[in-house]
Amino acid sequence: MTEILDALAARVAGGGVVVLSGAGLSTESGIPDYRGSSGAARRHTPMTYQVFTGDAQARRRYWARSHLGWRVIAGAVPNEGHRAVARLHRVGLVDGVITQNVDGLHTAAGSPSVVELHGRLAEVVCLGCGNRTSRAEVDRRLREANEGFAARVAVVNPDGDVDLADEEVARFRVVDCTFCRGGVLKPDVVFFGETVPAARVSRCFDLVARARLLLVLGSSLTVMSGRRFVLRAAKLGIPVVIVNQGPTRGDGYAALTVDAPLGRLLPALADRAATAVVPAG
Repeated sequence: MTEILDALAARVAGGGVVVLSGAGLSTESGIPDYRGSSGAARRHTPMTYQVFTGDAQARRRYWARSHLGWRVIAGAVPNEGHRAVARLHRVGLVDGVITQNVDGLHTAAGSPSVVELHGRLAEVVCLGCGNRTSRAEVDRRLREANEGFAARVAVVNPDGDVDLADEEVARFRVVDCTFCRGGVLKPDVVFFGETVPAARVSRCFDLVARARLLLVLGSSLTVMSGRRFVLRAAKLGIPVVIVNQGPTRGDGYAALTVDAPLGRLLPALADRAATAVVPAG
């Protein structure tokens, strides 16, 4: 492990690092990974944009399940991995973070420049008028509309909801937009089958193009949404380093791959890399 840390630190200590993070970075905060070690997470079928927008009953099911799961997501706190990335940011080694996660934990940890590629569960958007509001406010309204609605939360799924029986879903009341009075509300996150806003993707490509090193943390790079940044870095001749538990679809493009728990490796990496920084002047 010492040799691995030394090799990582030598690359990160040069600065100009852009981090691309995935769900594996948040598992130690209690948020499961679609493709991680949890069998329950792997069996879960995520909501798609097409189903959400086209089926009122599917929306009821989503909001009922998400209403309970949100309590766990809202209570999650940054882990040692998030805090290590923020520390690397503060000492000037990391220039930016592109995260595929929707939990807001990079920002909560103190990273100042974060692009949330897939949005953030803490915000809600009206599909009718575009008005945005906080998830906390929507949660308050849902609690008022569903007084006494509760179920034992055993497992929270990766997109922040829980499994519920049909009879529990049937008695749940969904709330609409108060701004346009009737618009459909949706968490301001990119669902499966939905397109990431072009301006956001462009900003991420710009970050990658200016990077000296692309550091991938906790992503299997299974879907193109994140893997495209690895492909762009490789095309531009920018070194890619991947730290993840298990193989990824980007390993063939990486100058270095490390299979290790991020919550233990990243704090040690931050210690070594920060120590190796040569003061300016």
